[in-house]
Amino acid sequence: MKNKVVNIVLSGVGGQGVLVASDVLVAVAMVAGLDSKKSEVHGMAQRGGSVVSQVRYGRKIYSPLIEKGSADIILAFEKLEAVRYLDFLKPGGIVIINNQQIKPLTVYFANIPYPEDVEAICRNKTDNVVIIDGIKISEELGNPRVLNTVMLGVLSNYTQFSEEHWINAIQQRVPPKTFELNRRAFEAGRTAK
Repeated sequence: MKNKVVNIVLSGVGGQGVLVASDVLVAVAMVAGLDSKKSEVHGMAQRGGSVVSQVRYGRKIYSPLIEKGSADIILAFEKLEAVRYLDFLKPGGIVIINNQQIKPLTVYFANIPYPEDVEAICRNKTDNVVIIDGIKISEELGNPRVLNTVMLGVLSNYTQFSEEHWINAIQQRVPPKTFELNRRAFEAGRTAK
């Protein structure tokens, strides 16, 4: 059987939980019996800077790095971050975007404009664009910090992993006292329209 490798780029802004989400994604692949690797860059993340994590999984993974033009999915926790990493998407790939705008310092101080129509920019690359109001969903659950788990719920609809695998991985990676909230956040993302 050929080694089908899945490449997913997770991008967002410091504080949105991108790195925890990538840890859960690696864990779900391992729970399902697959090899997985990840790479992350979080330079100025503590100051609201860009955060990106690349996750690859399959029967055997040799490198955590995703080449430009080969990502199956981009999971963007913020709209500009979807555009920033769009070059990584393969033709026909999927872009899942949290409909939230967090303006970086360059917009304020360097007078660089924030892209007006992120959806249109993404649709120039693929027809598979999913926009979700993840921050609204997480706030309705009572805690905007579960945005990452809401976004994983949306992502779960585009992976081969069972709901049981996802819940098991979430339970492994979140503090026990937050598991029930994260489980509900995952379900809300999974069923969001």
